[in-house]
Order: sequence, then C-alpha cells, then structure tokens
Amino acid sequence: MKTLVIAEKPDMGRNISSVIEPKAKNMRSYLEGEQYIITWAIGHLIGLAEPDRYDERYKKWNFGDLPIIPEEFKLLPNPKTKDQLTVIKELAARCDRLVNACDAGREGQHIFSLIRRHLKLLQPVSRLWISDLTAETIRRGFDELKSDAEYANLTEAARARSEADWLIGMNGSRAFTTKHNELLSVGRVQTPVLALIYDRQKQIESFDSLKYYEVNAFFEQGNTTTYRGLWQGDRITDEAKAQAIAEKVKGKTGTVESYEVKDTKEYPFKLYDLTLLQREANGKYGFPAKKTLDVAQALYEKHKVISYPRTNSNYVNEQNIPEMHRIADMLKSVPEYGQMAAGAEKRFVHKNNKAVCNPSKVEDHHAIMPTMKRPGTLSPDERKIYDLIVRRFLSHFYPAAEYKVHTVLTVVEQERFKTTIKQLLSLGWKAIYADGGKDGGDAGAGGAGSRKGKSKADGEQEPEEEEETDGSFELDASQPVACANAEVKTKETQPPKAFTEGTLLKAMESAGKQIEDDELRDAMKDSGLGTPATRAATIERLKQVGYIDMQGKKIVITPKGRTAVELIRGAGVELLTSPEMTGAWEKRLNEIARGQASAEQFMNNVKRFTVQIIDKVRVQRPAVKSAFARPEPAAAGGKGKGGSRRAGGARGAKEAAAAGAGGGQGTAPSSASGGGAGSARARRGAAGGESARGGAALATRAAQAETAAAAGPAVVGVCPRPGCGGQIFLGRKGYGCSHYKTGCTFVIWKESLGRTLTEAMVRSLIEKGRTNKLKFKDAAGESYDARIVLRNAGTGELALERE
Repeated sequence: MKTLVIAEKPDMGRNISSVIEPKAKNMRSYLEGEQYIITWAIGHLIGLAEPDRYDERYKKWNFGDLPIIPEEFKLLPNPKTKDQLTVIKELAARCDRLVNACDAGREGQHIFSLIRRHLKLLQPVSRLWISDLTAETIRRGFDELKSDAEYANLTEAARARSEADWLIGMNGSRAFTTKHNELLSVGRVQTPVLALIYDRQKQIESFDSLKYYEVNAFFEQGNTTTYRGLWQGDRITDEAKAQAIAEKVKGKTGTVESYEVKDTKEYPFKLYDLTLLQREANGKYGFPAKKTLDVAQALYEKHKVISYPRTNSNYVNEQNIPEMHRIADMLKSVPEYGQMAAGAEKRFVHKNNKAVCNPSKVEDHHAIMPTMKRPGTLSPDERKIYDLIVRRFLSHFYPAAEYKVHTVLTVVEQERFKTTIKQLLSLGWKAIYADGGKDGGDAGAGGAGSRKGKSKADGEQEPEEEEETDGSFELDASQPVACANAEVKTKETQPPKAFTEGTLLKAMESAGKQIEDDELRDAMKDSGLGTPATRAATIERLKQVGYIDMQGKKIVITPKGRTAVELIRGAGVELLTSPEMTGAWEKRLNEIARGQASAEQFMNNVKRFTVQIIDKVRVQRPAVKSAFARPEPAAAGGKGKGGSRRAGGARGAKEAAAAGAGGGQGTAPSSASGGGAGSARARRGAAGGESARGGAALATRAAQAETAAAAGPAVVGVCPRPGCGGQIFLGRKGYGCSHYKTGCTFVIWKESLGRTLTEAMVRSLIEKGRTNKLKFKDAAGESYDARIVLRNAGTGELALERE
C-alpha cells in the first residue's frame, strides 16, 4: 500500500510532490505517484462545533443557559471544504501510513490532529518538519521523518488552546451580549489586546502637557571647530529664566571642563522573526500585520524564496551556518543584491557569533532567511518584504559600524552645557542601507539609531543633545572657546503615542510591558499575547468587530471598544483584560508543548474562570444603549493620510443589514436574558473568539446622536442629510441629528481625525462642507496644512484634504 502525505495547502502539496513523486498524476484534489499520494487540507477543514450541536436550546442566546462547558468537545467539518475532507478519507482507506506535512508549528499540528480525530485514522503517522520549501530541504525532510509521538505534547497544547478559546469566547460573548443588549465579542487574547489600546488611549486623553524651555549655546574654537551645547540643570519652566541664561552666556568666553572621546561599534540588528518583520514593514511601508504575514507566506509557499515565516526566533542553529554561506554566494548572481553580496565576508557569520547562531534560542524554527532559490517575478509588495529579509540577512556578513563619540562639558559664566557628537568612522554593515534602504531598524523594530528627539514612554521628550556627523571633529580642551550665540527653544511634553500596528505587535510580544532590553524581551516571548502566527489575525478581528478604527497608521478605539473594556472590568473580571495574566496562559501553553505542564490542569483553570465570568456578569447592571453609539461603517475609508478607515467597512454594513432583516429574526435581544442577539452569522462571529477564523464582521448599529443635558441641546445648524430637515445639536460626545429616532444616521464625533472639533468647525462643515485651514502633523512629526471636509453628507463621515 501507499503512504498518504497531507499538506496544509495545495501549493505546499504540489511542492512536495515535485520532489518525492515528480511523475505523479494530477487528480485535481490530490497527486498520486508510485509510493506516495499527496493531498492537502486547505487550512482548517474541521473546527469545534457550535453550542447548538450539543443542545437545540443553545440556538437562542439566553443568559440562563450559561455557562456552556462540554464534557467532550465535538468536531464539525467546515461545510465549504467538506468535499476535500471526503477525499482525504477515501485516500486514507487506500494507504497504510500517513505523513503529517502541514505547516511545522502549533496550528499545523492542530489542523492534522483534527482531521485524524474526526476521520478516526489509525494508521501510523510520521511528521515532516521543515523550515523552507526548497527541493533540497524537502528531500532532506523526508529522509529524516520524525515519529509523530515526538509531537504529542505540541498536539496537546494546540488542543488546549483551541478549547480554551472556545470556552472563553462562547461563554464570554454570550454573557456580555445578552446582559447588555449589544453584540460584544470576547476572547482570551483579543480582549487583553483591546485593553492595551484602551489604556493607552486613556493615558493620551488624561495627559497634561507641560511647557518648558531649553537653552542651546553655539561655541567656536579657532576657525574650524564649531559645536552646539545643551544647558544642564533642572528643567526650566520659566521663559524669563531661560532667556536670562541665554543672554548671560552670549558673546562670553568659556572653558572646556571635560572632553572624552570613546570608540564605539554598532552591530547589525537581529535576524527577523515574524513579529519583528511585521513591525518593520508597518513602520517603513505602513503594511498592516496581516498583509505582511500574507506576503511572507506567499514568498515561502508560492515562490519558495524565504524560510518558514511564522517563527518566533531571531537566531539560527550551527547547521544553518554553511547554508547561510551558500545563500550569500547565490545572492551575488541576483542583480539587485550582487554588489552587496560581493562585499559580504563569510568570516563574520560563524557558529561562535552569538548574535546570529544561538541554538538555545531556536525551538521549532530558526530566524527568517532567504533560501537558495533565486527570486523570479515578485509583486511590488513581495519585493519589498523580500528586500527587507535579504538586507537584514546580508548585513550580518559585514563588520560593525564604527563611531567615535565625543562628549564635551563646556562652562560659560558658571553655566554648564553638554555636547555629544557621534562621528562616523566606518559604515560597516550600514553600507547595505546606504542606497535608501534605511539602516534596517525602524522605530519600534529594534533599531539602535540616534537618540535625537526620541520619545520616552511617558510622553516626555529627550533633550536633543546628540548630533551625528561623517566629518571630523577636533577640540583642544586646554584652549578657551567662544560662545558665539545662544538661543531659547520652547518645548512641550508630549503624550504617549497612539498605537500603530507595529508598536501594538511589540506590546503583544511582551504582554504589554515596556521592555527596551533585547534579552528581557526575548525572555518574555513565551509570555506574549498570542503567537507570531495569530497576532495579525487578532488585530484584524478587533477591526472587524468594530472595536478599533484606523486613522492612517494610528489605531484608535471606538465607543463600542471603550464600553466593552469598561463593562468587562466593571463586572469584576479584570483577569480577562489583563495582558500579563493572559501572557502567563500563553506561557503555560508553551510549557504544555514542551511536556513541562499539564493540559488537563490548564483546562480545569480555564473552566473555573469561565464559571467566574458568568457569575460576575449575572449581577452586573445592563449598559445604556447610547454607550455603544458609533458612526455607520463606510466602505471607502481613508486609506492614506486623509480620512479615517471605519472598522468593519462594507462587510460590517452587510452584516448590519442582515441583522435587521427577516421580520425581527435578527434583532437584538429584548431583555438581558432574551435570545436572538443579532443574526446567527453575527452571533457566531461574536462568540468565536480567537477560534473563529475568517468569521464575518459583527452587526454594527447606525449611529444615534446623544442628547445633551436636561437644559436642552445647543443647535448648531440644519442636518445636511438629503431630505432630513432635522437640527444638528451638540451631545455629550458628538454632534447628531434631532431626527435620529426616525432613522437619521448623521453624526460628527467631537474627537475626529486627531482633533477636538469646535462648534464653529462643525457649523462650517455643515454649511460649507469644509473647515478653514488647520495645522496637522504626519507620522514623522512634520507639520502640514489641511482642511477637514465632510466626505459623506448622509453619515457625517469626515476626511482630510491636504493643501
């Protein structure tokens, strides 16, 4: 009999077949050769069954039926791919041995395990565990097939993760939804991530800016040496005091109190793991995390030009070193990288270089690298991600960048000024980025870079005391210097920055802790929120369920997202919003995968916590409906620097329409313990938590304007919605229409596009369709002029129009 090889996707199956059965017959849903039959799973063919598969009464969402804790979880085939599952069943009946060739990770292990459990396949199983899809690696992988028993613990961890997500997602979502008459999605990972965004937004809103003043002095020595010094002392908040210091030292002679020169080196940044690659692609190209993952997966699976991307390691094993040398040689023949590869020196990449080769930090997969396969035709986005990976890889074949750091303390009239000048001696590995490819370390992606103007986590601004130069700097400390000029700069402390997808990924990796030390961050990887493979999906889910919006690169929480966090915390289940505690759960799952912890004990703890959630929500007071109000989702959000991308988009609008159709069948529950909250499709999406892959967006409500205090609302104009005729008045959070009860969905939120809108601005928007010219700052901190314009008079959607 033959051996059945089950890959995760068709492309992977075809790649494997081309190596082990190059003459296999193509039977569309499988490939058959002399020894092997190769087929595929098309992702998840099987999932955990919905609650109504356990009991019909669960079709309606009733608080009284909670908690739902199955004794044994039922499996249910995906109806869209059940034909392929039938193919696998028929093929398995013809084979006496199986090879699990799904992706070499926890999810791949889970996909195969579910197929095997559901179809009750009893044949012995071998595991193909490879890090790239080149012919050489596939051939070696089949020569070194592992016993499936070696991955039993990983299977247990994958099962525990899936069932834990089901328990928290199904029960938490049903509890909060039926209690508060609003579709609320709750998840083991998505909820603490939402809490991170909520807490950051609250910090921004409560931040009180402080104005302060810096004094800069400009010194000269002879005709060739000039430098700038920053006044040293307690922060100056009195402008007159700062001006007095500037006037005191201007034109006076000073002395060099101390002058230190130190040689320093900067080494290449770590090789990419998936999260680091996603962060850098977001910072450099604005790619959402999911897009980077999808592109990297195509480079791995379709083009076979990079190694397995869903890795959490930044290092390689000793056996990878010769391979890295061969790849560097191959890149010499690739036109874009020929010159860079020609300058690469293999002596820098060796088994004793712990910045590259560190087997103790490589578990399932090594860092992302190019493969021996030359890139063919890549799309522009694929080219960008491939370029990041190749440059980072080649940078390790170059020497360190060398600098001479000059530190000067200058005293003038008893006032002390500090100067730090970083003088470039040798570019070293940074030559790889000299053509505009940056230095391989975008903000938030592990780059060293200059400290100039760098923001602290608390929102304060570090003094701009370091300057870089590629020229020479010479100073005779024994000779006086002249203070040619002095000036005062007005500064303001800045609030913490809103999350981008890149910085949110960093926070998820370290369970929300602000960790700058690389070694500590590495140690936290096991305790992060989610895994490298699931973090992008978590962010996408928060968009789909209407909890967050995107404004350019910036993530902003919606009223629904705010209320969800406040309700969960208000119920007394703060654990559900705790990044650190959820990170500890993820750490426990990793320990289960290594055989260091019990899956049964983990699940018992999750079940107890599920019961606790229900008990806490049961005694909670229902929320007021207006707490969830938000603008109607728009299919055309602001992708670029202009408008705000409304979460949910067209899919959310379709879901909202479905929720209101069918003679009340899809309406929200009429009481806290009532059934039918939204359409069945939307309910499944809300309850699915992290286990629902590709679920539809949740039903979203048309925005309702909020009434002002009993004294009466302040009317600012006539509603511009065609045929409405209502009055626009100021509510607690926005400007809405008096006809909202009869269906008008027009609303302009006070906080829009990074500005607090005044009545005058809203009146101008209603009457003229635009505001006067305003000042804004882009992601790089550069100022620009723009007007806020009324993009959609029917909904109140706004956008930016740059001058």
